[in-house]
Amino acid sequence: MIKLTQFTHFFGFCESPTIENLATYLQQTLPNARGFSAQNLWRMRQFYDAYNSETILSPLVRELSWTHHLIILSKCKTMEERTFYAVSAVKERWTKRELERQIQSAYFERTLLGNTQLPPAVQTLQQNVQNIFKDRYVFEFLQLPEPFTESDLRKGLVSNLKQFMLEFGKDFLLVGEEMRVQVGLHDYFIDLVLFHRDLQCLVAIELKIHEFQPEYLGKLAFYLEALDRNVRKPNEHPSIGILLCKTADATVVEYALNRTLSPTLVAEYELKLPNKHLLEKKIQELFDTLSFTTNA
Repeated sequence: MIKLTQFTHFFGFCESPTIENLATYLQQTLPNARGFSAQNLWRMRQFYDAYNSETILSPLVRELSWTHHLIILSKCKTMEERTFYAVSAVKERWTKRELERQIQSAYFERTLLGNTQLPPAVQTLQQNVQNIFKDRYVFEFLQLPEPFTESDLRKGLVSNLKQFMLEFGKDFLLVGEEMRVQVGLHDYFIDLVLFHRDLQCLVAIELKIHEFQPEYLGKLAFYLEALDRNVRKPNEHPSIGILLCKTADATVVEYALNRTLSPTLVAEYELKLPNKHLLEKKIQELFDTLSFTTNA
């Protein structure tokens, strides 16, 4: 049996005609060697170069199909991005199509931005919330006609539950739509309530079809209190809230969340795939700002 490592040093001294001749030889000599095309041999070398020195990734590499690896290698620029998608693909059990969708929707960039913008009340949680929430969510699968209402948005997400959970993460489970909570003599209805298996907590989602307003936080904090008092089980952690808005001014959000004690996040949503290059630029600007602040 020929191992991938047997090719690597040889490739370093080979030119294209030699690789093509080797591919022809392998296909004619070895049984079931259809996969040893010249293009695939170069991909094997690229695969080896990418992961040979990454001992942390070695166990994960074996859990992904060759097709998954080809998608990651061809579409991801950095090792950090490749590592993120490899780990996520194993954990979330993404199919080839789901992996392609996540890369196209800039899942890595959106999660990275979400990690850097966690509000103080969320950072103090005893659970590790890294890589779970995003700064924006993409619902390109809804195809909602304009104008639409918050009810239309909620119903669309529930009707496309598989795609909705793919976007949020497969550790999220739907608990209820327009979930009723009773406080005093009054009934209140939360747009969506999820449960996260790792965090072991309820996640209340409020949907807004307009720009973020600070007063929205008060209502969501009230819902979280109601969930914790009346719905949360003794073994579960305090509930987390997500306010999903059409747009949000980052400065207004930062001011609004800075003194709140309620573990609440504010995120945007969009109904089409985002511009990945703009998100990469946004990340670079954020890192430049953080670096300048640290050095100062």
